[in-house]
Amino acid sequence: MFACPSLHGRPSPLMRSSSDRYDGYPIMRQLKVNSPNDQSGMMLLEALIAILVFSFGILGMVAINARAVQAATDSQSRADAARFASEIASLIALNVARDATNGVSTASLQTFAHQTTGTGCAFSGTASTQAAVTQWVASVTQAGRYGGLPGATASRIQILVDTDAAAFNRVTITMCWQPPQDSERSHQLVAYVN
Repeated sequence: MFACPSLHGRPSPLMRSSSDRYDGYPIMRQLKVNSPNDQSGMMLLEALIAILVFSFGILGMVAINARAVQAATDSQSRADAARFASEIASLIALNVARDATNGVSTASLQTFAHQTTGTGCAFSGTASTQAAVTQWVASVTQAGRYGGLPGATASRIQILVDTDAAAFNRVTITMCWQPPQDSERSHQLVAYVN
């Protein structure tokens, strides 16, 4: 007789009862194979999950790209601010009146002061009448793609001049601007005109 292996004393799941024999051989059960009707909708569910995962990936890439553009724009504004500050410091050094010994005229240097009072980025006071300063302020505050700093105004620009002997003709240039949908930025340059 054919011996059927068992699982822990139980009959094999492939076997029917011992009475189900045909000519002494055991009759095996027919295994139920999943038909296509039993899995209806699984492929659709898998496709939807794949689309969801793919969508999250695309949204992440879009967010990273937006942040990269914002960082590049901020970097460009900071570079422009440094260039503008360096430009006015050079213009002041070139246009200041000098005495017979080529020393700086402190009275002439004081005329480059612009919006000398106020705190933070809200400056006030007398605007400079020097042509170099007024043209420079106009270029910093000019709107447009290739213009000045975004959100910069004349009241957010300050040039302090300190002609005390201990200060060595120190010129402090401060510019503030605010990019769209972002916080306020500022740049400050300290130069000595001798």
